[in-house]
Amino acid sequence: MDPQKPEITNDIGSIRIADEVVATVAGLAAVDVEGVASMSGGWGTDLVEKLGKKNFGKGIKVEVADNDTKIDIYLIIEYGYPIPNVAETVQKEVKIAVESMTGLKVSAVNVNILGVSIKKAESAYEGTDLDKE
Repeated sequence: MDPQKPEITNDIGSIRIADEVVATVAGLAAVDVEGVASMSGGWGTDLVEKLGKKNFGKGIKVEVADNDTKIDIYLIIEYGYPIPNVAETVQKEVKIAVESMTGLKVSAVNVNILGVSIKKAESAYEGTDLDKE
C-alpha cells in the first residue's frame, strides 16, 4: 500500500500535493537550464508529445514519503555543453523550485543523461543568393 502523502495542515484544512505536480515543477525548472535539450520519458511519452500534448512531467520520477522527496530526472543534453556542469545546475535549480513552490524537503535530485542532441548545422550560405543555386 502506498504510504500516506505528506500534507500541510493549517487552520482552514489540509493541502496534499500530487507527485505529478512535483514532477511538473521539477520539469519546468530543468528545461530552463542552459544546455538541456529536452526531457526524455521514453518512446511512449515522446510519441504523445509529438501528437500535440505537452507533458512537463515527462522524464521525471518522484518519490514523496513523509517530508522526504527524491526526484529522478532523465535528460537529453545539447552537444557542446559540459555534462557534469549542466547536471549539477539542474540539481540545484530543481531543488530550489520544488522546495520553494511546494514546501517539501528535497533530499535527492538524481540526474540521468540519456543522450546528446546534435543540432543540424546551418549552411554557411543560408539566406544568401548562393543558397538558391
